[in-house]
Amino acid sequence: MQFVKFSLVGVLNTLISEGVYVIIVFLGGHYLVASIIGFSLSVVNAYYWNSRYVFKEDKEESHRVWWKAFLKTYVAYSGGQLLNMGLLILWVDIVKISRWLGWLADWFIMLGIQQLDAETIGEIVAAGINLVVTVPINYLLNKYWAFGKRKEN
Repeated sequence: MQFVKFSLVGVLNTLISEGVYVIIVFLGGHYLVASIIGFSLSVVNAYYWNSRYVFKEDKEESHRVWWKAFLKTYVAYSGGQLLNMGLLILWVDIVKISRWLGWLADWFIMLGIQQLDAETIGEIVAAGINLVVTVPINYLLNKYWAFGKRKEN
């Protein structure tokens, strides 16, 4: 059940990070800058909902220090973000995923959306592919490290 809750929060995080990413890329911003800005905003959201909804404390437990959990959340998600950025570079600059998406760009052009060229679509698709890898890693890091139960000394 906890993974389901984490996934629901993850959907909201994804909407935030990918929404910001798509808007910045659509406006002509660099895909890595867009990724960092979207990431930063989504982690604040992730911390809020994970601490109150997904990994909330039991009443019998000693209370966690909020800023330590917040910092750990950023560190945990940063590992996923570094992996995400590495994979973005792989898909966009090395594999050049956009060369297979020209047909999709043509379709958007027929609809009158000139800004969605193959390169932009490739950057957006690459970010979507990366979610399959980064979401499970972020869950495990948050569950066992950022919001893991503290050991009593």
